[in-house]
Amino acid sequence: MLTNYIRASMQRARYEILQDSGAYYGSIPGFQGVWADAPTLEACREELQEVLEDWILLTVCRAEVLPVVDGIDLENDPRFVERVATARKSLREGRGVRIEDIDT
Repeated sequence: MLTNYIRASMQRARYEILQDSGAYYGSIPGFQGVWADAPTLEACREELQEVLEDWILLTVCRAEVLPVVDGIDLENDPRFVERVATARKSLREGRGVRIEDIDT
């Protein structure tokens, strides 16, 4: 579920080459603040996915709504909701949460 969401989100990514540095810049429309830049396209893609994963965790931890992507509505997926509840409990107990903790 979450893997499919990330994959679908990354399919929306847009990349460009920055004129001043020649670095690659990538962002995902609809995901405010999710962007990356790197010297190669592949490195930019990898960094962008890491930023997206962190953004998802932050959004979930702040109890904000995740956008629906290609019909994937995590907010209404019972498996995701259950995983998020478990992750929030871990945070309240002072334990960390990783993206793998909420993926199925």
